[in-house]
Amino acid sequence: MRNLRIVFMGTPEFAVATLDGLVQKGYKVVGVITAPDKPSGRGRKLHESAVKRYSKEAGLYIMQPTNLKDENFLNELRSLEANLQIVVAFRMLPKQVWSMPKYGTFNLHASLLPDYRGAAPINWAIINGERETGVTTFYINEKIDTGEIILQVKTPIDPEATAGNLHDKLMNLGSDLVLKTVSLIENNQVVTQKQPLDTIYKSADKIHRETCKINWQKSPEEIYNHIRGLSPYPTAWAVLKNGEDLLTIKIYSARWHKEKHDLKPGTIQHTKKQLKIAVPGGFIELLELQLPGKRKMAIGDVLNGLKIHDSAHMT
Repeated sequence: MRNLRIVFMGTPEFAVATLDGLVQKGYKVVGVITAPDKPSGRGRKLHESAVKRYSKEAGLYIMQPTNLKDENFLNELRSLEANLQIVVAFRMLPKQVWSMPKYGTFNLHASLLPDYRGAAPINWAIINGERETGVTTFYINEKIDTGEIILQVKTPIDPEATAGNLHDKLMNLGSDLVLKTVSLIENNQVVTQKQPLDTIYKSADKIHRETCKINWQKSPEEIYNHIRGLSPYPTAWAVLKNGEDLLTIKIYSARWHKEKHDLKPGTIQHTKKQLKIAVPGGFIELLELQLPGKRKMAIGDVLNGLKIHDSAHMT
């Protein structure tokens, strides 16, 4: 059995479950690399990553390089004498880093590779209406998410799941898969599978603000998937033209209804407790949203305080 010395790399909450699993299993984590503290909020105070907060509590050695090619950082990394590196929700590594340890560097990715390579696999799986996804461990190479696969596990996507629900589910599945992968490496039992590189697969490109804007010309189910695939973050949005006001609203949850009608897409129908948007072939019923400068609210509370004009519509 190999005596592993592990360096862990990660930043958000998604990575914490895996790091905690390694610590709880008694693996020797000789260092943790995470993002530098970033200013956020009204006071622009420096905030630590979720991985850093956990690592401090666990008494782990922490590094926060701004440049992964910096020679001082590389020397510090070499001094830890790690023979395995594990990456979960971090950034692209230069070859000087991922090729350093004897037993390689592997990554946990929240999709069934080769589908959904890229920055936002959880969001895109739901936006695209997938019924199944999973997690994959693979060895890192020069290109993004293309290295040889070590292990995969599949899981169904609930038809009503949000990106938040699926994130938590895959976070826990991923932690278990990383532990299984480490055990294989520890016992020199890894058998990898090459990813096919000559076929176009579904991608998971980084999500931008314009990606989140709802297109009311799409079908009810497509818009519903768009909303839940971006909930709770970064959140789908639309512009409500209400009289003279143009209000950018965030939409967190909705229902979809298939129904024939002659209404123009974006047309609003509402009662004191319900608000529906006409789309081709049906309606989107809004359940939870956020008005500018307000907190997230259930639609009933929104309608109690907002007068909807007769000419109001969504753009």
